[in-house]
Amino acid sequence: MSSEKIQSSIANPSPLGLLGFGMTTVLLNLHNADIMPLSIVIVAMGFALGGSCQIIAGIMEFMKNNVFGATAFTAYGFFWLSLIVIWTNPTDEMAMADEKSMGFYLLLWGIFTAFMFIGTLRHNRATQVVFLTLTILFFMLSIGDFTGSAAIKHAAGWVGILCGASAIYNSVAQIVNHEYNKVILPL
Repeated sequence: MSSEKIQSSIANPSPLGLLGFGMTTVLLNLHNADIMPLSIVIVAMGFALGGSCQIIAGIMEFMKNNVFGATAFTAYGFFWLSLIVIWTNPTDEMAMADEKSMGFYLLLWGIFTAFMFIGTLRHNRATQVVFLTLTILFFMLSIGDFTGSAAIKHAAGWVGILCGASAIYNSVAQIVNHEYNKVILPL
């Protein structure tokens, strides 16, 4: 089978990846906004939809030769898996993550996301909103950890809810617009 046939026979994986990212991001940031506690519910969603689902979408994007989508979904899928490892700390030989370590972890993700946001300037507005709010979220969470400020982390939770909701909207809009073969929900 030729490369062109493979690319054209694969459905658009973007709605799946955006849904996985969006739902997990909303759920985690309900915790950051002090609406619910961190629990196995968030961990399970992070593993299944945030991690695994996005990695599958990323691999599909690689097959479609979409460098941006492949990088974004695969990287953020592995972000969720790494975050779960940090939370569950499966070994007694390694120290739990402290706020300084988490500050640097989130800072690096913020820098990566800022560069990815630049890439979205060639994409639709909905995708730009997702990446702009995600950039702000990572930097706010990083600052919150570096300063130990619960208020900044709480405010970041609300930014995260907006970010996740925008990703869910982007996902649903792509699905609905595709199904009706016209723009019903603008992107």
